[in-house]
Amino acid sequence: MMQRCSRFTPLTTALLFSASLLISSVCYSAAPASATPPQVELKTNVGTIVVELYPEAAPKTVKNFLQYVKSGFYNGTIFHRVINNFMIQGGGMTKDLKDKKMNAPIPLEAQMAFDHGLKNETGTIAMAREEKPNTATSEFFINVADNDFLNPSTLPDGDPVSFMRRGTMRTMPRAEALLIAAGYAPFGRVIEGMDVVNQIKEVQTYAIGENLNVPLKPIIILSAKILKQPITPKTIAEQLGIKPVEPTPVTAPAEPVAPVTPVAPVAPATPADNATPVINAPAASSEPAAAQTN
Repeated sequence: MMQRCSRFTPLTTALLFSASLLISSVCYSAAPASATPPQVELKTNVGTIVVELYPEAAPKTVKNFLQYVKSGFYNGTIFHRVINNFMIQGGGMTKDLKDKKMNAPIPLEAQMAFDHGLKNETGTIAMAREEKPNTATSEFFINVADNDFLNPSTLPDGDPVSFMRRGTMRTMPRAEALLIAAGYAPFGRVIEGMDVVNQIKEVQTYAIGENLNVPLKPIIILSAKILKQPITPKTIAEQLGIKPVEPTPVTAPAEPVAPVTPVAPVAPATPADNATPVINAPAASSEPAAAQTN
């Protein structure tokens, strides 16, 4: 097969190249500088929670969570583990405490999230997992306290290794300690509905079989969907209606007062002969009056 000769002259080629650069420049400048973080609405039977997700901090974790959302997996699941002053966990069980079939586990991105400033603190959403690090699937939890011990940590050298854990020095085989130090991966935060989260954390719970801290009345995720129209994120204080403390105004020191020159005492006036002395009545007492004795 014969090759077709090009009809473009050097001048034509140069003009086309310049045009392509101009078009590329226009297209690039028209592109948004940064995409809006995805927001997911979790509508429950006690209220609605909106979380904002951060792909730059935990890309695989966010992608995994959104896949479950898009497939409708979370619809009808419950918050099956609720521990006040710790976290509320859900996304894997139906209201009759049956496990749903989950996708393959994902890699742990706790350290990446931590390096991006995303920690397990009040209001962040993170992935639950088994004892081994790379075992997260669909279950997630929302922190209702600053759970620093869930963040990844660096262990000192040695085997066994001694390290501080929740205020207590612990010693264990290094392989076991590494499982703890791996941490849990947060991937977003609550931007609306923290009052609903706080309502859930306060519910009464019970134990049934291997499931501990199960809400007495099921907390059901009725639907989970990606918001097409993102909302304006709110801080936790704004969500809970907590007003910032106003700084106390500083009062300028008062001008010093000139000392008063003492005045010589005046002699008391002599009462007139027909003046009636005034007897000051005693002040009313809060105590009961004493009984009179006959």
